[in-house]
Amino acid sequence: MTTTAQSVTDTQSVADTQSVTEAVLEPLPLADVDLADLDNFTDGITPWRMFHTLRHEDPVHWQPEEAPNSGFWAVTRHADIARVDRDAETFTSTKFVNLEEVDDDQIKKRASILELDGVRHRAMRSLLQRQFGASVINSYTDFLRGLTATTLDAALAKGTFDFVKEVSADFPINVLARLLDVPPEDNQQLIDWGNRIIGNTDPDYADVLLHSEESEKYRDLPFRSPASLEVFAYGRELARQRRGGNGTDLISRLVNETPRDGVPLSQQDFDNYFLLLVVAGNETTRHTITHSMLALLQHPEQLARLQEDPSLIPVAVEEFLRWASPVYHFRRTATRDVELGGKRIKEGDKVVMWFASGNRDEEVFGNPYDFDVARQNNDHVTFGKGSPHLCLGNLLARTEIRIMFEELIPRLADIRLAGDVPRVRSNFVNGIKKLPVEVTLA
Repeated sequence: MTTTAQSVTDTQSVADTQSVTEAVLEPLPLADVDLADLDNFTDGITPWRMFHTLRHEDPVHWQPEEAPNSGFWAVTRHADIARVDRDAETFTSTKFVNLEEVDDDQIKKRASILELDGVRHRAMRSLLQRQFGASVINSYTDFLRGLTATTLDAALAKGTFDFVKEVSADFPINVLARLLDVPPEDNQQLIDWGNRIIGNTDPDYADVLLHSEESEKYRDLPFRSPASLEVFAYGRELARQRRGGNGTDLISRLVNETPRDGVPLSQQDFDNYFLLLVVAGNETTRHTITHSMLALLQHPEQLARLQEDPSLIPVAVEEFLRWASPVYHFRRTATRDVELGGKRIKEGDKVVMWFASGNRDEEVFGNPYDFDVARQNNDHVTFGKGSPHLCLGNLLARTEIRIMFEELIPRLADIRLAGDVPRVRSNFVNGIKKLPVEVTLA
């Protein structure tokens, strides 16, 4: 059995199959680094060149931005990222976790659990923490395996198909539907909402582009997206139906339980929590599965290793997560003057942890631009690093990814790239819009 990636000649696919190692070894002048230019994040190569230059030349780098934003400190080394992520007192989430600069009134209206620290954050997190714990997630194994088989049966029968649409978007959204206890016929709507909200800087997805004049009308909504209103309405109807019941789904727990601090969720708390579940419950796992499949296409010898030794797949999942880095960054804000990486950061400055860069840090990962499904001691920062904001759904994501590839890989005799691989125009989500493939079944 030989698995090969198809030769391609178009610009986008050439970028996707080009060796990143070769690209980063070609020096990119520090003056050419611009992490605020979204067009630098659409070719699959430039971000890694920028991160490489920053880690080696200016690991805590001041990045100017265009108005209305005022610039930020880009933190690109693994150790510095971990320091920022662990120290919520010095680097707070309460001033917002994205690059957009918002006023106090907007924060009050838009804050989710991501924009909380301390007691309230822990209390809000505790509402659903058990539902994402090992005992519950392990009880989903048979369901997840059955769902994976259903997804793959339908996709692989097509022979040639978009892997994003048919596999990596379809599977996690079905899992989310189960957790929310909503009908499968709502799945496509949930996917569309996630695209429109997270893709608020991509003209193919956004109803209104972030920072456009029209976006001012939606300044108080998450991601300035009018799709947020649709998500709120959908969630409120679910809450109405579940309130006072004895359900164990995520919605029932949000509306029928009180956080540990004794402060019930307000309508706004529920709206923003629910929207976060809809977005985070789909987007990151979807993009990790897509990037992982693309990496196996680009590195057929690694796919062959997994086919020959499926016991490597749990280890490979950690490499998939490191390699994919589905969220480029999260922001914090300095609460006091502090020194980091030899730079003096002032109170109120934005401090941005570039997780994707930390996942290629040569000080932590040997040969970081090698995709190695047997990589050991894989201390990636994809879910955060020692942070009180460590991704709540990390075990679920790991389980979904593992089961997907345990079920997919034995079915493949051959898989080839069948067209362009366009990427989301975003410096926040490291997303792939389409992954056209042609498969031959084993």
